Amino acid sequence: MKSEHRASGSADSVLVVEDSPTQAQLLQHLLEEHGYKVTVTVNGKEALAVLREREPSIVISDIVMPEMDGFALCKEIKSRKKLKDIPVVLLTSLSNPQDVIRGLQCGADNFIRKPYEGKYLISRIHQLLTGRELQKTEKIRVGLKIRFQGHEYLITSERQQILELLMSTFEEAVRLNDELSAREQELKAANERLEKEAAERKRAEAETRKLNTELAAANKELEAFSYSVSHDLRAPLRSINGFSQVMLDEYGPMLDERGRHYLELVHAGGKQMGDLIDALLNLSRVTRQEMRLETVDLSAVAHAIATDLQQAEPDRRAEFVVAPGLIAKGDPRLLRVVLENLLRNAWKFTSKQAAARIEFGIHPEADNPVYFFRDNGTGFNMEYAGKLFQPFQRLHGAAEFEGTGIGLATVQRIIRRHGGRIWAEGAEGTGATFYFTLPS
Repeated sequence: MKSEHRASGSADSVLVVEDSPTQAQLLQHLLEEHGYKVTVTVNGKEALAVLREREPSIVISDIVMPEMDGFALCKEIKSRKKLKDIPVVLLTSLSNPQDVIRGLQCGADNFIRKPYEGKYLISRIHQLLTGRELQKTEKIRVGLKIRFQGHEYLITSERQQILELLMSTFEEAVRLNDELSAREQELKAANERLEKEAAERKRAEAETRKLNTELAAANKELEAFSYSVSHDLRAPLRSINGFSQVMLDEYGPMLDERGRHYLELVHAGGKQMGDLIDALLNLSRVTRQEMRLETVDLSAVAHAIATDLQQAEPDRRAEFVVAPGLIAKGDPRLLRVVLENLLRNAWKFTSKQAAARIEFGIHPEADNPVYFFRDNGTGFNMEYAGKLFQPFQRLHGAAEFEGTGIGLATVQRIIRRHGGRIWAEGAEGTGATFYFTLPS
């Protein structure tokens, strides 16, 4: 679309002086789009050579150029009688007030700040061309001395030029002020958003503190309840176990075989109930217990547990293979619970093997090594592997292998609290392998 600012009559010609090919091409395209004839030169010297051959309607020049800059070119144009009435527009960043003074000294008609809007540039060209006749009629030049920043300057520009130049800088200042106001509004809106987010964050933090306080209170209540359950259930269980043992010792010989069997079942059931209560309390405790992360020598802990197991059953033939130097970061008490459960499981499920073998080692995998316990015991059907870590789930009968069904659930909770994971592989009759990770 042609601009409404296009000068009437035959097409006006524009001499563009720009050393940047990209900027020159963009400016040429803009001007030609609005009906102007355009000639492009790359510096002041080339522009003067063109001016010797023909006079353009207006000159648009960059300031910083090789060989001859925009100020020198403008001064040269305004010093020649034949060329002085040609309007000269200087393209500048206006980053220094000295640019305005130098523009007045050399007689520039207008400043346009880079980067500029095409519509604004076209309107300024239109204004300068329509005001050219007024400039031609103003023949009186008055030399005016001014002082700026301690220096004296002689201004020989015509009054119309001075007004045009000062108006262009004023318009630019207004535009920059408008931009600044817009940025201030954006900054204000951003600050309001940040304040709102900060207030929401404070509310969230307060809510989190409240929930943590409530959680701590709930944990204390749960701990008190656990203690109460433990105490209230243990008291009658101790009586049952104690009196059943006394009856076996003192009255067992008087009972027939069936009576003794029933009494032994009562005593064994009481002991199993006590073990189950201990396991449940331990499962609850490892979930709530505060963790203290330290460097733990897993190899040393495994050796200690293996020694205890062998001392408890010295007649069993079992080989323990523990890889040396297995070091991890975690809570020493909780990691001992993990190793003890996994080793006791392996010890239990290899009890029917003539030569049991239990191995504790590591598979290095990048930054997150995988630890494993492997045994050659009873094993399990992989179809039921998903039930291994659920509380009270047993893949073998209690008559075949004793246990509470809580141990592996406890192990899984501890590993998860450390940010790791645990899984198992096995086959019936050939043994099982339990894998777990602990973040480095």
